[in-house]
Amino acid sequence: MPVGLPPRGGPLGRTRGRISASALTTYLRCPKQWLFAYQIGLQGPTRPSQILGVVLEDALCELLMMHPPEVSSFEELKAWAASHVSVVAQQAMATGEKMWNEVLWKSSEDAWNEVDVSSLEERLLGGLSLFFEEVKACFDQDGGPYLQLRRTGQQPFSVPEPAQGTVPVFPLPDKVRDVEKRAWSSSTHPTWSPSDAPITWHEAWECARPWFKDPRVHQPQRLYHPEGWASGELDMVLRWDGHIRIVDIKSGSPGSAFASSLEHQLRFYAWLWHETHDGQTVNGMEGWYLDGGHRVAYGPPLKGEMEGLSSTFNEHHRAMQDAEKGVKRFPVSPSEACQGEAAGCGWCAVARSDDGVWSVPEHLSWVSTLPEVSMKAPYAALGDVQGRVAVKGRLTGAWGPMPNHFAEPVLGAVLVVGQQHITVEESEPGAFSQLHEHMEQEVVLVDALPGVWRDQPRLYVDSRTTLYSGGEAENVNLPELTRLGLLRTRANVKGHVIGIRRRSGTRIDGKPWSMLSLMLWDGHHVAEVVAFGASISQRLLSLRPGDGVAMTGVELGWRSGLLQLRIDNRKTRLETFSQR
Repeated sequence: MPVGLPPRGGPLGRTRGRISASALTTYLRCPKQWLFAYQIGLQGPTRPSQILGVVLEDALCELLMMHPPEVSSFEELKAWAASHVSVVAQQAMATGEKMWNEVLWKSSEDAWNEVDVSSLEERLLGGLSLFFEEVKACFDQDGGPYLQLRRTGQQPFSVPEPAQGTVPVFPLPDKVRDVEKRAWSSSTHPTWSPSDAPITWHEAWECARPWFKDPRVHQPQRLYHPEGWASGELDMVLRWDGHIRIVDIKSGSPGSAFASSLEHQLRFYAWLWHETHDGQTVNGMEGWYLDGGHRVAYGPPLKGEMEGLSSTFNEHHRAMQDAEKGVKRFPVSPSEACQGEAAGCGWCAVARSDDGVWSVPEHLSWVSTLPEVSMKAPYAALGDVQGRVAVKGRLTGAWGPMPNHFAEPVLGAVLVVGQQHITVEESEPGAFSQLHEHMEQEVVLVDALPGVWRDQPRLYVDSRTTLYSGGEAENVNLPELTRLGLLRTRANVKGHVIGIRRRSGTRIDGKPWSMLSLMLWDGHHVAEVVAFGASISQRLLSLRPGDGVAMTGVELGWRSGLLQLRIDNRKTRLETFSQR
């Protein structure tokens, strides 16, 4: 199976605590770039090329899902496929334009009106040319080992390749209503010859069709490491010849500044396949570059290399988890910043010396021109937000795993002190898996994170939290304990917006979700501010980098041990002052 279920049984299984191929390749290019982009969430403006990468991949998959008619030659088959490219490209163009119009922070150097539909057509033809190489090889090998099985109407794989008229495979079908009853039928269908007939070109297309991320499936189609600390989402898997080749689709060309990361990305996927498929190794790794139709192949890791890769990736994962927590200082000192030489470096290269001299990439120079934030009551600096605390009480009322506000499955319990009580929750899946081992005991939690959710105070626990039972706590030099009634769960903050983005999609049960996140900088520290659903106001949507914003009553939360402020439209008051 090219997809799996989250190892902790949750509905989404997406967490910053896992290592992914994109996080790994970013980390290998520049660990500081990874910290800013993946942990803190500080990213740059969206470019049209980023949107093109998404819509072109889906458009190519739409083409590969089609069933060709009976044809008599290879040239006729290619002409048939090419005749559909224009329509699919137009649809992709419209989808991309809609996505671009919804982007809040766009690159000032690029505009969607500079994208020509002909460039989409050329790249789709480039992708088809690579697939036709597979079709020809399949034809030359008489359809491969599964031709006769397919001619009898059977499917050789437990998760078949997506195709028009077939029912899509949802990783969690129980969460999707009436999958079998939906209108998945198609006006076209595959045409198969008798068992003793020679293979035809349209049969070769059907046999060579790879598995790819089904564009009809809104649920994540990922592989998850059995131990839960790694995951990856493959673009494409070729398997028509009885062997496994993994493919990553790139909308650009091999000359991209990020091209050097491809081999690392594919080796991670090959290792993850081995870990999730009973030790099976892949036979090939390829990058398909749609711009020009280039195929870049690499030798996959051998069986004997897998143990070493597990150790290496686990070491990188531990280093990521040990990264800086709390409230992130920004900008850093010149000695802490990177040199800005790796592809994708930007925020990680921003620095300011003790005497106020900036070192900043040209495209981010506007940050150094923002005026000092006047911090007067009732506002406080981000660096003064109450962080980790030590509390004491009786642990009871175990619950979970249940979805948190990010739809991630987490464990929870209730800490009781006299007449007071507070919910204790994992900051993300698996962050404190031993929580339920201490039920109905007097405990001390050290380095817990105070927060609030839906008007109720909450304590978040993660890998840096320590739990002592009553007897153990007597023999430990504990920090000063904080009374539950004195926990600060809201803050009044003020600063400039230096990044903003909006995301929306479909939950695993088919319901829509929306989220807005902005990066708030008070001149010395930076923190993510998020709003969900009804809390996303027009005032928030009108914000852009450089604008000033002041908020009172914003909720405290934590993601991977980093401060995350949450806007509640009923309790948070927001004022803006433009500096653009």
